Amino acid sequence: MSKIGRPVHCLSFDVEEHFQVAAFWSESRRQQWDQYESRVENNTKKLAEMLAEYGIHATFFVLGWVAERYPDMVRSLANQGHEIASHGYGHELVYNQTPERFRDDVKRAKHILEDLTGIAVSGYRAPSFSITIKSQWALSILVEEGHSYDSSIYTRFHRSSGGSPCDGCFEIETASGKIWEIPPSTVDVLGVQIPVAGGGYFRLFPYAASKAFLKRLEKQGSSFVLYLHPWEIDPEQPRMQGPWLSKFRHYLNLGKTEKRLSRLLTDFNFRPMRDAVRSVSAMDENDNALVYATDGLLGSSRRKRIINSSPSNQTLQGGKASVTHNVSSS
Repeated sequence: MSKIGRPVHCLSFDVEEHFQVAAFWSESRRQQWDQYESRVENNTKKLAEMLAEYGIHATFFVLGWVAERYPDMVRSLANQGHEIASHGYGHELVYNQTPERFRDDVKRAKHILEDLTGIAVSGYRAPSFSITIKSQWALSILVEEGHSYDSSIYTRFHRSSGGSPCDGCFEIETASGKIWEIPPSTVDVLGVQIPVAGGGYFRLFPYAASKAFLKRLEKQGSSFVLYLHPWEIDPEQPRMQGPWLSKFRHYLNLGKTEKRLSRLLTDFNFRPMRDAVRSVSAMDENDNALVYATDGLLGSSRRKRIINSSPSNQTLQGGKASVTHNVSSS
């Protein structure tokens, strides 16, 4: 079936090692990263080959730690036309860092990626979507360090009234300037925002259910934002020790992800996230006004939000939006 004229969505991958996920984090284990078996290069190469087969470009949020060790992988992704964005350097949760430490992490990762590709890095996604009410100050730092969009605010399992206020792409005014927010997608089910945007949720739900949720977003005129990790197509990865729930979430249905992703690439159209930002950035917008995308990338209404994101004042203004979120593997 031809995909010409069908809605276009955003596909992204958080490029990290299987042993770097937040579910298995400890400071002592962090010191042992170089001792674990690395599998990220082969898994990422496999993803790139799948995307090439379908003629699809995506956004790769690459961890700076990984980029230092696999520079040819990063250059290859960029040369294939994929967007290289930042996942930070050390995969530390934002709200566990000081603003100074976070700035160093962001700056280090951005410099590594830009030196490798020669292309400005505009996008950022925090480990485990850890920009929350406790770490809104991070958005100002992202602006100051040259990022034009963020994809770290993930509203899920929250009550909603007429749709989640953080659905779709919206603009945030920080103390340092504007930044676009492009959160992973959720679907309103009986007034609760259900995550359908990938990762463990893509592995948890049968593909038929995921497809139905995503088609529902299409029918509502919305484009969705989906994320996965290279380790999610690797059922043979070494098993890490940790709490049983963490192990269940991490290893659930790893053997099914590759086939499901292949079906997803057949059933839907995708582009890198930078294309969505370019689309909405091109539109004129007045303060606190509704704006509308017209090219099928972001079809539903988006409202500008104003946020004072200095470390001393973490108050979200301009609507009912909440940035208190659960942590998931990323």
